[in-house]
Order: sequence, then structure tokens, then C-alpha cells
Amino acid sequence: MYGMLLESIQHFVQLQYGEDLWLDVLERAGVKHTVFNTRQIYPDELMTKLASGLAVHTCETVDRVMQYFGECFVRFFSNLGYDWTIKATGRYFCDFLQSVDNIHMQMRFTYPKMKSPSMYLTHVDPHGVVLVYRSTRQGFTHYFMGQLFQIAKELYETTLDIRVLESSNNIPGTRSVMVKFRIDFDNRKYIAKSSKMKTPIGRELPPVSSKMLLRLFPFGVVMNKEMCIEGVGGKLLQAWGNSTSILDKHVTEIFRLRRPRGISFTWGNVMYLHSVMFELELIRSAEQQSSAAKQADELNGRSHLKLDRRGSQGARNILLKGQMRYIDDIKAIIFLCSPLINSLDELLSMGLYLNDLNPHGLSRELVLAGWQHCGRLEMMFEKAEQRSQELEQSYALLDRWKNKSDELLYSMIPQSVADRLRAGTSPLDTCESFESISVLFCELCDFNYSTIEGAMDIVSSMNAVYSCFDSLMDKFNVYKVETVGRVYMAASGAPDRTDDHAINVADVSLQLISQVRSLVLPSGLEIQIRIGIHSGPAVAGVVGIKVPRYCFFGDTVNTASRMQTTSLPGKVHISPHTRALLPQDRYVIESRGIVSVKGKGNMETFWLRPKVELEDELDRNSASSSACQLTDSCDADQAQSQV
Repeated sequence: MYGMLLESIQHFVQLQYGEDLWLDVLERAGVKHTVFNTRQIYPDELMTKLASGLAVHTCETVDRVMQYFGECFVRFFSNLGYDWTIKATGRYFCDFLQSVDNIHMQMRFTYPKMKSPSMYLTHVDPHGVVLVYRSTRQGFTHYFMGQLFQIAKELYETTLDIRVLESSNNIPGTRSVMVKFRIDFDNRKYIAKSSKMKTPIGRELPPVSSKMLLRLFPFGVVMNKEMCIEGVGGKLLQAWGNSTSILDKHVTEIFRLRRPRGISFTWGNVMYLHSVMFELELIRSAEQQSSAAKQADELNGRSHLKLDRRGSQGARNILLKGQMRYIDDIKAIIFLCSPLINSLDELLSMGLYLNDLNPHGLSRELVLAGWQHCGRLEMMFEKAEQRSQELEQSYALLDRWKNKSDELLYSMIPQSVADRLRAGTSPLDTCESFESISVLFCELCDFNYSTIEGAMDIVSSMNAVYSCFDSLMDKFNVYKVETVGRVYMAASGAPDRTDDHAINVADVSLQLISQVRSLVLPSGLEIQIRIGIHSGPAVAGVVGIKVPRYCFFGDTVNTASRMQTTSLPGKVHISPHTRALLPQDRYVIESRGIVSVKGKGNMETFWLRPKVELEDELDRNSASSSACQLTDSCDADQAQSQV
């Protein structure tokens, strides 16, 4: 669907419910777009997702919200002036219903990729109509009903009562939806107008013969109830060629139905769509196309053949556009049409001439006018098409860069906090107080180097180890805060609050110990880590303007750092506050004794080890990811060497 439909939803939801609710609806629907472009194509299911998101807030059904979206679209395009197109179709609402397909056909010049539905009336009476609606979109029935309600109310000052008589979501052989509606409204004026038009004016004239009618319309076609051709205009017969008779053949053997789309070429459908413009394409054999092309080349003095509408060599197929009219005197339908021709070149490529066109109307004048302005229009069209393609590429590139910027931002700041900053929240307002979190500090030990080559080995090894650590954080619901030199800091319980923050940090710390033991570094170094953990209250928020970070403050952070500095390589050192939050049956917790902690005095601390079952699980996880870690390490080493 075009972005104009989604623009209408955004405009009126923001107007009626506010900006904050609209952003929440986008988040619930999983929509990353905050601005919709009028001429950009979006997935159809996007609208149903937005309807589901809004239904949660309004406590309405999704069908009722979709109907509201349809009403919003009518109100939106009325502000853009498209309501005059609808008003110009006729005086009454029934005139509009019979002309919807023609409106969609004209709108395709502005929106060429539009997937418009098809609809026609099967019954008309003073109290309403029976309308058949067909569409390739699933779930848009109530959206269409909302459009009808709003158009009748706003443009025709009419109230409707719509009932669904029949519905089919999957028509055999197609992927379309068919719904039959009974629409009740005051239709007496339209019926009176139709009756008045059928009243004879003046004295009754004798009937006109079909032969005379086909002379007036030299491209006309007469079809009986079996949809077999009973008569054709002389120019159409000449364009077809006299080698094969066109009469008594089924219409689908001679013509291909181009518009209206999505329907079968049957007597019933043609009768229902008598007010809709039809487009038929004359199907000529390769021999007939070659003959017509040869005549055109001889006239133009050209030695090459033109391309037809499908791109093959030969003459262009003839497109006929007009209306189907039922003639009661002969119990047949006549297709009153003219060929679609844009320029003299196109006329000749079809094997036609100016005197072949209808003697009445403006067919000849339009062809000559098209010849005079065709070059300029083609150049303008090519430029517009090129700009449209460039615009589509720019939007695609914009989406890719937006995704990359999102990934970069979320790697620096938690997603929930970053989204608040995007919504306009001040960085100071992101600061929150947390009653209890767990903070982990991990230090890489035993680094000795005396040369530049040694320093590069240290950097590549640290990158491999930290990349391994980063891959474990989300798995255990732990947030990586920062790395400062050889120290890695992480926390759980903020910004997403959880009661299991101590368990999360304990599990990830044991996993870090296990991963480092099995990690093979490309530099051949052997690295050990020491970890310290403490739990308690803290304050967290975004600090700084340039390179902003989500930082933690409080005595809990300082104590966790002291636990790390007083730890030993290959050990997890925890405070008594963390020990009190850990289940005793999940871990092996050994008392280390009394330790002098800077700024805290003497404190009894503990060593944390996994139980045997947990050790086996950690070893299995370590073995399964060792290959991936080795690859990451090699890639990191290669990237570092390139730098």
C-alpha cells in the first residue's frame, strides 16, 4: 500500500489521542517507521498491526478500529482536494458507487503501483443497493466500510446501514477476497432520475441497425450471451486480417481483458460493470503482427521492427478502451470503444492510419496533439521515473543506515533508555534510583609486554576475550556497562528491573570463568580473570553529551570494585550481600574469611563455585561455543592487523 494510507492514520490518531499514544501503538505493532512517505510502498499487514495496537488502548475490536482507519483516510484525502474527484462522478451516492472503478483507473496515473479493489452493483432499488467487493488484500473489509460511511456522510449527506450478506476469503484460483454487502440508504432520487432517463423524449425514433452502429464505431464489437462475437467494426476486422474469420469465436480467443482486473470475462460481470471503462487487447498472431509491422516499416522507410507491448518483435497489439452497453433489441452487448494511441509512431506501429479512427469525437485530434507534445512528455516522464527510482533507492539506503545507527546506539545505551531519549526526554530525566542491583567487575590478569608487537598481541587478545564476554551478556539478562583497560564491568537489575539480578550475575560470572579456560587465543597468550560481585542500591542514568554512556553510581559500584581487586585469578569473589541473595542449593559458596577492604574495613567475603551439575552444563556450553569464539578471535586479530 502507498504511504498516504498510513499518513492518514498517523495524522488523526495523533490529533485525537496524542503523540505519546501513537508512539506506543508503533512500538506495539513493531513498526520502526515514525514518518511515512506518501508515495512509498509499505506492506499491507502494517495497517492491521497498527489496528491491533490501537485496539489495546481504545478497548475496541480490531474491526471497529479498521473502520475508523477508513474514515480517517476519507477525511485526510478531502483535505488534499481529492473529494472533488468523487463529487464530480455524479449527483447521488449511487452514481459514485457505479464509478469507483473509473476513479481508481484515473488514480493509477498518479499512483501507478496502486492495488485498487474492484466493486460493482448487482441490485439497485429505492432503499439501497447490493454491492460486490473484491480485493487482493486480506482483512480490509471493515476499512472499506469505514470509507463508505465517511464518503456518504461527508460528501453526500447520507447515512448508511451496511450488512454483510456473503463473504469468501479465498476465491478458488485466486488470492482475493469477495464480500457481498447490502447497503441501505435513501436512493429514491437516483431511481427517479433513472426512470426519467428511460422515458422517451419526443416522438419515438426507429431503431438503428447494428450495421450502422458498427460504421459509427469502426472498432466496436457485438457479443451474445455466450460471449461469442456476432459482429465487429470494419477497421477492427481489417486490423485483425482477413485470413481468419473473427466472427462466431469466443471473445477470449480474440481479446485479452486488461481492465477491470481481477474478474472473469463473463456475461454477468459485463452486465454488472456496464458503467465501468473496459480495456481489451487484440490478440494477433505472429504472422499478423509481422504483416502489420512490415506495412508500417514500408511507410516509415525503416528496416527494423518495432517492439510490441510485451517487448517482442512485431507490430504493437491494439488496445481498445470504452464501455459495454446492452442493446435490448438484439439481446446483445456492444463494446463502444476507440483505440488507445499516444502518438503517430505508435499509430503506425499498430498498422493503423488516421482515417481508420472514429469519425466522431476527438480521436484524430488527440493523436496529432500527442505527436506534437510526445517528445517533451516522454522526456519529462523519463526524468520523473528516474527521480522516483533515485528516491526509492534513497529511502532504502536511509532505512539501512537507520538500522545501523540503531544498532550502534543500542550498543552504547540500553534500548529502553535510548527510546526515551529519542522521544525527547532529557538525559537527566533518565537517571533512576534502584533499590537492589548486582554489579560485576572482571579483570584480565598476567599481562606482560615490553615491545610494540607484544602490545598488539595484548590488544587482539583482549578484543577476543571481550567479544566472547559480550556474547554472553544478553543470554543471562546482564547489561554490559563499560570496559576500562583490562577491567570489564556489567550489571543486572538496571535499567530493566528483576528480582533475579544476583542469580543472573552469578551465572554469567561462572560462565566467564569457564569460557576463558577453554578459549584459545591467536596470539598464544594464556589469560586468567578475577571477578568481584556486590549487590545493593545504586543510581543509573545517561551522562554526557559527546559519547554518552549509561553509567552507575553509588557505594555498591565501589564495593564491587573492591571485591574484584581483592579477588584471585580464576576465582569469583562475592560480598555477604550478594551471598544472601543467592540460593544455597544452586551454588557452592565457601567462606574466604575476614578480608580488609579499602574504605570498608574488615569484611567476611566468600568464594563462589558451581555445583557439579552446573559445572557440567557450563563445560558443555563452553565446548559448543568454542569454535565460534575461535573464529571471532581470528576475525578480530585480522581486523586489528589491518588497522
